[in-house]
Amino acid sequence: MADTLTVHRAGLATVQDLGRFGRSRHGLPVNGALDQHSARVANVLCGNDEGAPLIEITALDFSCTPSTDVLVAVTGAPADLTVDGVAHPQWEPVSVRRGQTIRITGIRLGIRVYLAVLGSLNTPMLQGSCAPDTILGFGHTLRDGDEVGLRTPCPPLDHPHFRLPLFRLKAPVPRFHATWTIDVTDGPDRAEFGETAERLFRSPYTVSAQSNHIGLRLGGDVPRRVARGEVLSRGVPVGAVEVPAGDELLVLHRGRGVTAGYPVLAVVTATGLSVLGQVRPGQSLRFRHRSITEAVTAHRAQRHAVDALKARVHTVFGALRIPVPP
Repeated sequence: MADTLTVHRAGLATVQDLGRFGRSRHGLPVNGALDQHSARVANVLCGNDEGAPLIEITALDFSCTPSTDVLVAVTGAPADLTVDGVAHPQWEPVSVRRGQTIRITGIRLGIRVYLAVLGSLNTPMLQGSCAPDTILGFGHTLRDGDEVGLRTPCPPLDHPHFRLPLFRLKAPVPRFHATWTIDVTDGPDRAEFGETAERLFRSPYTVSAQSNHIGLRLGGDVPRRVARGEVLSRGVPVGAVEVPAGDELLVLHRGRGVTAGYPVLAVVTATGLSVLGQVRPGQSLRFRHRSITEAVTAHRAQRHAVDALKARVHTVFGALRIPVPP
């Protein structure tokens, strides 16, 4: 029989990857893990491809048990990770023996945690991705009692005497705050807001409970469009900061439709999108203006940190003879 991960407490968990790229021209949202950085690092810590399927856990507690020895990594928002009641660190690989129970509880500051398993998970795919799509009715939303197929077992790894952690891989861990700062660049319609455009950077905005993977609704001092005339529907990027005629901002995330008709004041940067994926309803955030050059530099620095981690993992796994999946 194939080895599995049995879910005991699913909460709000789904099987995700980095998204369905190259399909926007056909009207399909990209979707995928909302905190792309944490998802990438979780997979890298397990020796997987960055875009391999993993579990995204949102807000609520989660627990599961593997039917074989596995190596896992848990990243994302601060939480309590235990294996059969013994605490383990996030952002490092953790060896789990068959029959032991992995519990992730007390998610705080942020809202999403990522659980990757060496070898990844067997899950249905659509257009090259397992990312759920609510419009198409596709996706693997986990429920209590579900069994998720495992691709690769891993012999147990343990310090024979001191029970010390095996790894010190120095993963690039982002900071988590009660108030968030989201980097944005100028949107195509900034000039249509005149002097009111600066309101975006002067005061905090509060995240509405109506926010989801499609987008966030933000209450606060909303800039006002001073230009006249209608805005035609057109393609909009992930991260577009839209200003409808009302008292809220809309920030489109990875589940957004590919077209919209509201003016776009700003666009969240690639690194800012991962931060945005951790913001809880009720929390406050501020926008920070960045030039295109600054945004690209920050993205390259984050990618360099992940690539450096990948090299360290390759070295350590080779020394410990951990079977890295092809």
